[in-house]
Amino acid sequence: MTTGTWRGVVASAATLALGAALPAVRTGPRGRGMLSAAAGTGAVLLTRASGVDAAALGFDPARVRDGLRWGIRAATAVAAGYVVAVTVPGLRTHFVDEVRGNRADFYEWIGVHIPVGTVLAEELLFRSMLTALIGPVPQALVFGLWHVRPAMIEGESVAGTVVVTGLSGLVFAWLRGRSGSVLAPALAHLAVNVGGAVAVRVATGRAAKGTHERRD
Repeated sequence: MTTGTWRGVVASAATLALGAALPAVRTGPRGRGMLSAAAGTGAVLLTRASGVDAAALGFDPARVRDGLRWGIRAATAVAAGYVVAVTVPGLRTHFVDEVRGNRADFYEWIGVHIPVGTVLAEELLFRSMLTALIGPVPQALVFGLWHVRPAMIEGESVAGTVVVTGLSGLVFAWLRGRSGSVLAPALAHLAVNVGGAVAVRVATGRAAKGTHERRD
């Protein structure tokens, strides 16, 4: 096994260990978000210091424009999908979630926790470091497994979560490869997560309003 392969295996194992350990860290969402972002940043810096060039990590300055262009296109498509989903009553009901839709820290969640603790951290770990070390398809598998512990905590289907997040990892990796920049999947990822949170907020609010009107 080559040095590069060993680095990829070790990096994958360390990433999965981090993903399993983070939910147990008693620092609250803010602390966990900062730890995740720091881990992603450190991982990229270490990989760069080991000899992997910036282009392989998705940070080629010459591809920034391509990254922005592809990312904005993908984010726009995602946003349009959410608009349709919350507009059509039959689709909107699938987004109703009293707990997530009424979070007290909703605006901090979509403005800080998701962009920094989720998108920044995961794009640095997966579409930057792991894509450079093990390739786009293996990183998608690791990305799916990264969500096992959160799925267990939330009481969601572990197998379903792994499949869905693994497939999303492939799509993000495609954007990364097509644009040559980690900016493209980061913008798409941001749109998926923030857009989903907003859709839940809107759908839950409309459901509550409808219930109130029927009672009146």
